[in-house]
Amino acid sequence: MATTLVLKSSILGEYSQSAKLIDYMIEQVDTGQVQIRDLAAEPLPMLDGAGATALRGGDNLDAQQQAMLALSNQLVAELQAADTLVIAAPMYNFHIPVQLKVWIDLVCRAGVTFRYTEQGPEGLVKGKKAVVVTTRGGMHKDSPTDLITPYLRTVLGFIGITEVEFVYAEALNMGEEAQQSGIRKARTSLDALVA
Repeated sequence: MATTLVLKSSILGEYSQSAKLIDYMIEQVDTGQVQIRDLAAEPLPMLDGAGATALRGGDNLDAQQQAMLALSNQLVAELQAADTLVIAAPMYNFHIPVQLKVWIDLVCRAGVTFRYTEQGPEGLVKGKKAVVVTTRGGMHKDSPTDLITPYLRTVLGFIGITEVEFVYAEALNMGEEAQQSGIRKARTSLDALVA
């Protein structure tokens, strides 16, 4: 049975367009087992120096560092267990929400999700695909102001996920007609992905 890990990251709760589009996608397919992690509703702890030390492993970790390592191990296990990763990535000030960045910081671990070789870095999370649903108030796709697409393609590829599809819902703050058109285009893209 296929498993899907869904990451929601919008701070807008029930008003989140990215979350609504993710829910729409899930309804369209028999996705098997779906695990949803709402990174805004249940925020992860920010990575600090002590946490970074914990994620490198080692002895003499204090209780807080042990908890950080255990959480990171859990997040990595969720990712490794999934066949498909679905990410809601709304654009906030030209980039992803901090809640999503914290998740990335906790799963990108040398020797666990990637390793360095003589030929360069090698991702260790292989055989998976990702769908990124990104919502934006303005029009940014294929422009220098779209920092989300290259960043997420790079970081996912870095850990080994190279099959990545992006779905864009743009112009959501540019009037009702533009918003409806942006949502409609995103739904059409999602329909094509799950067909």
